[in-house]
This record gives sequence, C-alpha cells and structure tokens, in this order.
Amino acid sequence: MSDQQKAREEVREYRMKELADAAGITVRTVRFYRERGLIPPPRREGRIAWYDSHHLARLRTIAALLERGHTLNGIADLATAFESGRDVGELLGLGEPTEETPVRLTPAELADHFEGEVTAENLATALELGYLATDGDDLVHISRRLLDVSAALVREGVPLSAVFEAGRQIRAHADALAELFATTLQTHATGASPDTLRPLAKSVVEAELSMAMDRRLRNKPAQPSS
Repeated sequence: MSDQQKAREEVREYRMKELADAAGITVRTVRFYRERGLIPPPRREGRIAWYDSHHLARLRTIAALLERGHTLNGIADLATAFESGRDVGELLGLGEPTEETPVRLTPAELADHFEGEVTAENLATALELGYLATDGDDLVHISRRLLDVSAALVREGVPLSAVFEAGRQIRAHADALAELFATTLQTHATGASPDTLRPLAKSVVEAELSMAMDRRLRNKPAQPSS
C-alpha cells in the first residue's frame, strides 16, 4: 500500500459496506465480527454507523491471523489481551531505552516471529513483563535484540512461555548486577562518564557469563551412546 493510500485511510470514515469493500470481505462478515467483539463498536450519527481506519486495520489483522491458522476464538482472546496492555508511552516512560531499539509490529507480524506460540496467555505475559506495549492498532517490542533472540530460541524448540520465565529470572539477576555496579562506580569512580562505565560493566558480565557457560558445558554429563 502506498503512503498516499495510507494517508487517505487515516483520515476517512466508512459506512459498513465501504468498510467491507476496503477490507475485501462481506458486510455479513463485518457484522459477525462486530457481534463477536472482534472489532470495536462504530461511531454513531443518528442511524448511521461510521467506521474508521482502526476498524479497517483490525479487519486486516484478523484476515492475516486467520491465514496463519489462528481461530476466531483465539483471535478474540488475543484482542482482549491486546486491549488490556499498557500503552507504549507508559512503557517507554520519559524516553526510549538508551541502547535498545523498540520495534513496531502488527499482531500478524508478531505471529510470524513466533509461529504457533502467539497465544493470549503468552501475549498477556509479554505485556505484563513490559516486553510489549500497545500503540493504536500496533504492538511495540521494547528491544530489537530481545525480539530477535527470543524468536531464535523459539525456532530452536524452546517454548515461548519458557523464554518468558527465563527472562523473568534473568531480569532479577540483571537488576542485582546493575545495582552492584552502580554502587561500586558511585563509590570509586565518581568522576567517570556513564558512557565509559556502561561498556566496562557489560564486558565484565559478558566475560563472566561466557566462562560460566564454559564450566557448565565442560561438566555436562556425556550422552549415552545408542
């Protein structure tokens, strides 16, 4: 879709037939989705119901998720979790993370990253942990690096729920490490620049984690031969 088409859709409103045509579905389907709560109620002006670009985006998302094998019940659960999530402004606070790059995703694009693992429960967990936030009809992941690593782990066979549980525990340890470094640096390197100290702290953690993995793999029991 061209930028001009997007701009026109952002400002226009649709009657139900126009909305159905724009989404490539029937009026009966739009009515069914509305009755199921899959799209929000329209704006009413007397007896006329007006739909807008948010309704169109939701219909296109539903179509994309159906193509990826999601059921309407599953999509309804996802929509409920999506609508209860924190707004992106709340997640990012006063500004974006200093080193992490947020990523904007449609629900369908998120499903492509985690094939078969984007359930209402997992979406709710991601929103609760602050990995995801809502921004209009889109989702925003807080970190490109975490998104890519999480998707890679899922492709290796790790359930997304297990990735989240590991992330929850890692965050607790990371907070403790950050507190340790902050206290040490505030005590002994008061004049140093944070831009200098941050990579030093990261290098220590990366080296220690690498050596810990070496020890873990070195002591791993040998697999019995078949």
